[in-house]
Amino acid sequence: MKVKSRADKIWDIVFVIFCLLVSAICIIPMLNLLAKSLSGVDYIVRSEVYLIPKGLNFKAYATVLKDAKYVRAFFWTVFLTIICTVASLTMTTLCAYPLIFEGLKGRKAINVFITITMFFNAGTIPNYLLMQKLNLLSNPLVLIIPGVMSVYNMIIMRSFFYGIPDSLRESAEIDGASFFRILISIYLPLSKPVMATLALFYAVGRWNGYSDALMYMRDAKYYTLQLLLYNIINNINQVEVATQEGFSAPGLSESLKAAVVMFSTVPILCIYPFLQKYFIHGVTLGAVKE
Repeated sequence: MKVKSRADKIWDIVFVIFCLLVSAICIIPMLNLLAKSLSGVDYIVRSEVYLIPKGLNFKAYATVLKDAKYVRAFFWTVFLTIICTVASLTMTTLCAYPLIFEGLKGRKAINVFITITMFFNAGTIPNYLLMQKLNLLSNPLVLIIPGVMSVYNMIIMRSFFYGIPDSLRESAEIDGASFFRILISIYLPLSKPVMATLALFYAVGRWNGYSDALMYMRDAKYYTLQLLLYNIINNINQVEVATQEGFSAPGLSESLKAAVVMFSTVPILCIYPFLQKYFIHGVTLGAVKE
């Protein structure tokens, strides 16, 4: 067993303290929101709520759960996130896999064209006009198709495919396996870490996305949860909106905003523990013994 020097122990302590500070920076705002969402209106108005709820009150959560638009937006966002994640992983895989074959005609040109899209974009207005010409405005597909694949994520997956030994593919080709058979039987089983990582990237991106729904969606039935939250935060202090939402006290509006934020944040946080192991362990380690 290696004995650490005094300097190494000091650096370990400094690193642990740094990690604790970063964790506190991330956790404290969430605890503050949780405390506000569970506190009484009077305590919030007097700015007495910090990290511990005062005057325990579940009225804000009851308001959220009783309102059909919140519940509908929540389940619609969950469904949309699942569909977009599956579609994005499929398109990313189908794009990255052929590009690892050196015999693919036009491979270099395709790589260049795909990479260019990372740096150049037509802009908001041309994209809006394109969606209009394609009759996708106020169509649920407008929340799926335009962002179905990220070039950055595709490059990550392609790089991971490059790291899988060619001897595995060559042995499968000798046995008569087709390209799709090699993908399904060899590359995908060995790509669980990158698939899980990209799935999390796509899921978080879609869950937190609201700008596309804000620009392209006119039907309130297809508003995402984040767009609903965006509208609440921007309009909560207006008297007419406060009347429509069913509250009038400033403290309740703050409590409701906190409850909606928790309502929209906690579900996506629950996904991480199930994917964490894939960030740590590489399943290709030792797959081939030379």
